[in-house]
Amino acid sequence: MNLVIVESPAKAKTINKYLGDDYKVLASFGHIRDLPSKDGSVDTDNDFSMVWETDGRSEKQIREIAAAARDSDTIYLATDPDREGEAISWHILEVLEQKKLLRGRDVHRVVFHEITKKAVTDAIANPRELNQELVDAYLARRALDYLVGFNLSPVLWRKLPGSRSAGRVQSVALRLICEREIEIEAFKPDEYWSLEAGFAVPEGNFTARLTHLNGEKLDKLALGNEDAAKIAKEKVESRNYTVSKVERKDVKRRPQPPFTTSTLQQEASRKLGFGAKRTMQLAQRLYEGVDIGGETVGLITYMRTDAVVLSQEALAAARRLIAKDYGEAYLPPSARSFANKAKNAQEAHEAVRPTDLFRRPDQVSRHLDKDQLALYTLIWKRTVACQMEDARFDQVAVDLSSNDNHVVLRANGSVVKFDGFLKLYQEGKDDEAEDENDRRLPPLKEGQKPDLGKVSIDQHFTQPPPRYTEASLVKKMEELGIGRPSTYASIISVLQDRNYVLLERRRFVAQDRGRLVTAFLSKFFERYVQYNFTADLENQLDEISMGNLAWKDVLRDFWKSFKGNVDEAKELKITDVLDALQVMLENYLFPTREDGSDPHKCPKCNDGTLSLKLGKFGAFLGCSNYPECNFTRPLVANENGSDSELDSGPKVLGIDKETGKEITLRKGPYGVYVQLGEEEEVEGKNGKPKKVKPKRTSLPKGLEPSVVDLTKAEELLTLPRVVGIYPDTGEEMKANVGRFGPYVQAGSIFASLKADDDVLTIGENRAIALIADKREKSGTEIGKHPDDNEPIFVAVGRWGPFVKHKKTIANIRDVERDDITLEMAIKAIKEKEAKSGKTTKAATKKTATKTTAAKKAPAKKKTAAKKPAAKKTTTKKAAAN
Repeated sequence: MNLVIVESPAKAKTINKYLGDDYKVLASFGHIRDLPSKDGSVDTDNDFSMVWETDGRSEKQIREIAAAARDSDTIYLATDPDREGEAISWHILEVLEQKKLLRGRDVHRVVFHEITKKAVTDAIANPRELNQELVDAYLARRALDYLVGFNLSPVLWRKLPGSRSAGRVQSVALRLICEREIEIEAFKPDEYWSLEAGFAVPEGNFTARLTHLNGEKLDKLALGNEDAAKIAKEKVESRNYTVSKVERKDVKRRPQPPFTTSTLQQEASRKLGFGAKRTMQLAQRLYEGVDIGGETVGLITYMRTDAVVLSQEALAAARRLIAKDYGEAYLPPSARSFANKAKNAQEAHEAVRPTDLFRRPDQVSRHLDKDQLALYTLIWKRTVACQMEDARFDQVAVDLSSNDNHVVLRANGSVVKFDGFLKLYQEGKDDEAEDENDRRLPPLKEGQKPDLGKVSIDQHFTQPPPRYTEASLVKKMEELGIGRPSTYASIISVLQDRNYVLLERRRFVAQDRGRLVTAFLSKFFERYVQYNFTADLENQLDEISMGNLAWKDVLRDFWKSFKGNVDEAKELKITDVLDALQVMLENYLFPTREDGSDPHKCPKCNDGTLSLKLGKFGAFLGCSNYPECNFTRPLVANENGSDSELDSGPKVLGIDKETGKEITLRKGPYGVYVQLGEEEEVEGKNGKPKKVKPKRTSLPKGLEPSVVDLTKAEELLTLPRVVGIYPDTGEEMKANVGRFGPYVQAGSIFASLKADDDVLTIGENRAIALIADKREKSGTEIGKHPDDNEPIFVAVGRWGPFVKHKKTIANIRDVERDDITLEMAIKAIKEKEAKSGKTTKAATKKTATKTTAAKKAPAKKKTAAKKPAAKKTTTKKAAAN
């Protein structure tokens, strides 16, 4: 017997089908050991020795793996082809060694860069040894993250109450977001005006922008106000124009390389609206295997990679597909190759690509859910497009000069001569803006005199740098060398989970807690949040993985200086910390007031000074005359994102015009909500007083308390609102806010709104799409359960087809979804209920009724027959007494 150990059960199930009965494939369910969450797990006084522990779930997996190992001659460690995968194999090997289960057994390391039968069998036939350098790099990273987290976080908790944690890479990513916020706040917009003129020639109309005035070239801000723009307009309108210059050039645009982990996350964010975490979840599923017509197969190669290279097999397949589907014109003379940007693209040997390019998206669509199909289509198109011909454009720039040459206008445009790869794919952008080169121009010749049409001027203001999206944050981190592809998703999740940042309209907004933590670290741990220091440490980890550095040497160098910094910070007084942070955050905490008054002055007593203080709910500004003056104010960020100002009680927003009742903003156990009036007592049906609760509506996620005014509150109190009629059932669709956020509902189907949806404005078409998607995921009704006449649904989940009856879910294996009958579903549900000790209420009621009826009749006869016996019992008791 041969034992193969992988991480996930989905992967195990797929590989088991490829290898046959001579192999047993088991899943470790990820890491089987980790460092305990307590001090001393990395012993800095004992050459950085580490203590490992296993949890209950891992113990179960270890027992199963150990039992299988006893019956096996050969053990294949087949975890993922990256550092984490190598580390999981190392942990398994260590545990089996401790249990003395490796004697007399061959142990091999194999990796699958794709889950296909050929890739799996080839890997088994060509095993290798465990790569100790990759394991050392993992150990170094794990130790570094532990040492930072378990030494820096306690300092934060003591010196800056309300803080959650600090991390080696997460704190640097947070600094990026906070510094962007500072740039935005410090930005002073400049006014400028633009001028465009319309022109007409027999072949068509076009527009041109002003570039020269009075013989001088204009920069972007040259027309700084409306008066200057109007003067320029008069000069343009008073002249005739001639085409003075026509420049034409043939421009080529090359396709982008195939996806790496980071570019996949960026593009999925731009085009599909997926977060990094969601993208990686979907990619993992596509990699591990999907059931396609009875065959389980991995649809994409391994999704954690820095590399942009494609195998020769993939290149050949791409060229065959392009020639077949698009024609020879779209096929370059030779295959394209792309160079890796990463210094050490160690995570995998290939870019993210489909395992079989001839498995087109439309051919697998019925086997994938909506999001899986969207991601697979994106990967498929990018891979094929990267091997297609360049797109070619005829780009034209035309200058139109006045007769005296005092005014010059320029028109730009382009014509697609050959679409090339654009026929299939075009990369998305973070901020969509019109490119004047994309405009079409009529054919123009030098000396031609077009007719001047309407001249228009428009006001603009320079814009601050935009806040980071998930895509732009990942891109920036990659540029700076911070983190690695496999860590981006978890870094972003931690920042949101700690409430350091808020994702608002798909952009990160730094919260007060995040800004205070960043200021604290920048002041007292400056070196460890520097971008170049963090990037250099990542490079050292790469050097370890290549065998060029000893991992404990890296730890010693880091710990020596870091420990000293931590010891110094422990001696800090909280007052010193607050004073330092107030100086660093001066502009943030005390923005200039419109009336010119001192922003530090207490508005209540007009005598005290506001300063940064810490309380039960975090940081706030308080008066220096406390306790005589108890004025407090949330931080600026609190006003834009926190609800701590409601801890002291409700905030009155105004009076409702229809009822005359107060509308208030309040904070409850499930968040902030608006309320109409107060609880009232009315006369009930039986004449007794009855309490009536006031109407309340929770604030949707992303809507900050500070922006809720009377108008917004009135809108919220109109919920639930009718959106339309669901066409399939004729049921009314309603939009509302519940305990778990905003949703739309049709009958018994509830569908949560996405980040970009607004519960107050969502339309009928969008609601239909969300409900249809939820209904598809919930499954298709195939009949009623005979015991209670409740519907039974069939659907497909991560582990294959399943049936659902109320809260009971039962998997049905080795059967296609469309082949599941009502009888099979009922049988599976009853077996699942019997196993878990559940039965349907109707069945229980029937059984109980029969049992009661059966007991009642004999009970009467027994009572009548045993009357004398009762006397005997009494006699015995009396005698005993």
